[in-house]
Amino acid sequence: MILQPINDLVSLCHRKGINNAILSPGSRCAPITLAFTRHQDFHCRTISDERSAAFIALGMAQQIDKPIVLVCTSGSATYNYSPAVAEAFFQQVPLIVITADRPPEWIDQWDGQTIRQTNIFGQHVKGSFQFPDEFGHPDKVWHANRLANEAINLAMQFPQGPVHINIPLREPFYPEFDEKFRFSEDVRSIEVLEGDKSLSREKKIQLSASLDKFKRIMIVPGQQKPNPNIQSLLDKIIAAGKALVVADSISNMQSEHSVVFHDHFISHLDSDPSTTPDLIISFGKSIISKSLKLYLRNSKANHWHIQPNGYTPDTFQNLAKTILCDPKTFLEFFLEKDNSSTASFIETWKNFDRKISEILPSILQEAKFGEYKAMAECLKVVPEYSKLHVANSMAVRYLNFLGKRTQEVICNRGTSGIDGSNSTAVGCTFTTKDPVTLITGDMAFFYDRNAFWHNYQMNNLRIILLNNHAGGIFRLINGPSSQPELEEFFETNQRLSAGNLAKDFGFEYHIASDERSLEMGLKNFFQKSNHPKIIEIQTASPKNAVTLKWVKEEISKSLKA
Repeated sequence: MILQPINDLVSLCHRKGINNAILSPGSRCAPITLAFTRHQDFHCRTISDERSAAFIALGMAQQIDKPIVLVCTSGSATYNYSPAVAEAFFQQVPLIVITADRPPEWIDQWDGQTIRQTNIFGQHVKGSFQFPDEFGHPDKVWHANRLANEAINLAMQFPQGPVHINIPLREPFYPEFDEKFRFSEDVRSIEVLEGDKSLSREKKIQLSASLDKFKRIMIVPGQQKPNPNIQSLLDKIIAAGKALVVADSISNMQSEHSVVFHDHFISHLDSDPSTTPDLIISFGKSIISKSLKLYLRNSKANHWHIQPNGYTPDTFQNLAKTILCDPKTFLEFFLEKDNSSTASFIETWKNFDRKISEILPSILQEAKFGEYKAMAECLKVVPEYSKLHVANSMAVRYLNFLGKRTQEVICNRGTSGIDGSNSTAVGCTFTTKDPVTLITGDMAFFYDRNAFWHNYQMNNLRIILLNNHAGGIFRLINGPSSQPELEEFFETNQRLSAGNLAKDFGFEYHIASDERSLEMGLKNFFQKSNHPKIIEIQTASPKNAVTLKWVKEEISKSLKA
């Protein structure tokens, strides 16, 4: 029964530095599952829910910067990977998605657990690869090895991302009791050597001449992992007066020198050209702030984007250059160049930012208790060395409103969906002993409760749950907030509490409904424990909307004073 090319696929993964696999139980995938579990250097975990399994793999790959292998059986199990695969594609996170399939002659023949799996992930993978359905001829074995090399190499090349390997399998699936699996260290590995993405002397001369035309330069880093070298360069650029840096929380490029409270004051900037950038330099992926995106689109400023390779979105509708190099290389060049931005442009933005940082704490102190104020209090005690996962919808927006973060911030902003935030955080716990903190709303939390349905330790996980028993963000969007169908068809009113879930999955649990109970819950929340912990903060959706509106009005009054 042994299918040596499948064993060789496992050996090849290991040879290329991949040694983690998330497996979901099934029969058709048995030869693949057994090959991974019997390889002595692979660390395999089993997660029953394929949708959760894929997000857990995503959370691991985000941290270790290497592909994680996913393995599942045929049929709808494969489709359940789709949300995480799409997220990984737009976040540029490498996954090796391996799915078992029926042989081609049995597709569309009403055979069990059989769907059309070829190219099932469409344009949301970097590549789809169909394994041979038999290995009787040497060329079939060569073909399988070549496809495996192509797929793994593609996943790891910039921009990284998911690839799909679909493997048709015939019975029997299971080896004889004493059958030995052979893993060869000599399996053929096709290596890819990437060239240095540096700027030539000629390109530097061209860019230097172009930069001389601009006097109000804004650097906008998008979502990315923390990078101390790049952060240092940005701080030096700011200190030298060469550019303004405006950084969302998910950029992981915030410092005491960058502008971080832009969501609060950008609507107060007048149309004076002296406060508007004439050049936007970006690197990384997306930004959170809708107000910043709209402002920059309306500015009509030239936009240069820096990345080593791949397609470039025209986010601000005025893309003028894509500069194919490493951001660090460009920023070093930019720092060395003899130029500066207009001082009044930089100071206008920094003065607004400074004022918000001074007045926001006292405004929040006066605000009524709710999820905005509660989140501000929670963030005061999150350790600097914690990985900070934030769910989409209001949680990540509150985080952006509250200013500079020192923790690594992780959020699934590739597709910006609510699905999978629990699972992504769980995957992160599998890669570190440091605290992993998830701040999430009730919709995202209860949607992904199967994230905890497994047998693995995650005692470093801390969850702060903002439960307003609805989908509170829709009260803050002009369209749905004014509709009579708001509560029934936009908000999702529910009476769920995390208490039962905590009991089912072995969490320490605390509920808070006011400042005093929240303070008590936070006191020992980040102390080490044998169990993960949840603080559930109970609030009311309508009151949260009123509080957010009040905070905005108080800030506006202060800025106009």
